[in-house]
Amino acid sequence: MPRIRKNPEDNWMPPRVRRGKSAYEFRTPDGRTVRLCNHDLTKSQVWAAYENFINDIKVGSNFHALCEEFFNSGDFHELATETRKDYRKYGAKVNVVFGKMKPDNIKPEHIRKYMDKRGVKSRVQANREKAFISRVFRWAYERGKVKMNPCQGVKQFKEKARTRYVTDKEYEALLSVANTPVKVAMELAYLCCARQGDILDLKKSQILNEGIMIQQSKTAVPQIKAWTERLDKAVRLAESLPLNAGMVSIYLIHQPSGLRYTRDAFNAQWGKAKAIASEKFPELDFKFTFHDLKAKGISDLEGTLNEKQGIAGHKNASQTARYDRKIPIVPVVGGQ
Repeated sequence: MPRIRKNPEDNWMPPRVRRGKSAYEFRTPDGRTVRLCNHDLTKSQVWAAYENFINDIKVGSNFHALCEEFFNSGDFHELATETRKDYRKYGAKVNVVFGKMKPDNIKPEHIRKYMDKRGVKSRVQANREKAFISRVFRWAYERGKVKMNPCQGVKQFKEKARTRYVTDKEYEALLSVANTPVKVAMELAYLCCARQGDILDLKKSQILNEGIMIQQSKTAVPQIKAWTERLDKAVRLAESLPLNAGMVSIYLIHQPSGLRYTRDAFNAQWGKAKAIASEKFPELDFKFTFHDLKAKGISDLEGTLNEKQGIAGHKNASQTARYDRKIPIVPVVGGQ
């Protein structure tokens, strides 16, 4: 039985349907909003739009329905939390174009046309969204739901490898104005050559006598990052993070509620720190990403590329080479 609406005049609406700013919207069980139909339709037309929408999902007759099946699959729920979040975001974008199409009617030329148009604004996002479409079709093909994967043979845009090296002066300046969660995360990213997601997931149980145990989410390589005085100082700083009365946390970097920082919540703090640093140190450039701190750590390591690979936890040296961004100093003629 549908629950009673706050506004009695809305009780005629179908389940999970509400008035949005510009249209009637359907609220999915996982909290997403899907545009259903225009505001100017009659009640019976709204119900018809709702029934068509529900029928499409049940029957699986379009790409949007196929995405919903994928989102409810075991394969999807085995992905990392942030990957699932990204995929839902990409799904909302591509379904504007492909959502009502039958999956087997989507051809490589349609994918190419979508990428060319999307690439005008962002080639990187075009690549990510195409990869999502391909993942859905690959999952569906293996289960006999589609005849082919239309993304096969469609070239992605060439992406320029990042070359940004964060200087010591830039790093120290940003560190000096950052709040405690950002400061701790920066030190862990740099010293341990770790990814943001692995740092935010870091639990107190991973703090061992030998060091900090980190299993990289990308490579699944487990490592114990051996203690140094500076690393120990960063962990002790994390222990000073405040907790609300009666709350505890299993995470090293946590909010006052004890909860883990989400990527968006942490990035908001990261953005604030960069804004403060830009105002305080206008002569420095803070246009770098948090992930660039891992690259700085790998670049600052001493040793050969193979030695750096072992410390970074990469599966091959080519991965490490992409992170090694410090420009080499070479002798000139007569200076060897």
